[in-house]
Amino acid sequence: MAASATLGVFLGNASSGRVCFLKTTFSLKPNSVSDLGFVASNLSGLKISDDLSFRPLKHISTNFTPTLQPVARRVCPFTGKKANKANKVSFSNHKTKKLQFVNLQYKKIWWEAGKRFVKLRLSTKALKTIEKNGLDAVAKKAGIDLRKE
Repeated sequence: MAASATLGVFLGNASSGRVCFLKTTFSLKPNSVSDLGFVASNLSGLKISDDLSFRPLKHISTNFTPTLQPVARRVCPFTGKKANKANKVSFSNHKTKKLQFVNLQYKKIWWEAGKRFVKLRLSTKALKTIEKNGLDAVAKKAGIDLRKE
């Protein structure tokens, strides 16, 4: 027993006023996977296979290595300050978790020993400490080599 089906598709743009109706007729046989695959390929561009064995795709080896960019963490390199976990408390005393980040700033500071400016990302607390003790002393205490930068 064969069944017949009709498929219609509207083509075109309604705003342009030109619309075309495409009509296709095909027949289906019961328990026929290949006909169903043919129908599916007409509808969506995919073919349904009756082969149930799964064959993974062959791995293609290349010499491509992705370059990883360093991620700027929200940590002050001089003081070690990092984000604080806190609660945001609403008027109804409902507590939700939030992060209080460090006040990090990009700053160019004159380095006397190197006779040049050094661009650093540091917290405002570290900036006050550098103004009080000097850049060399704070960098030495934190273990930071300013010659690299």
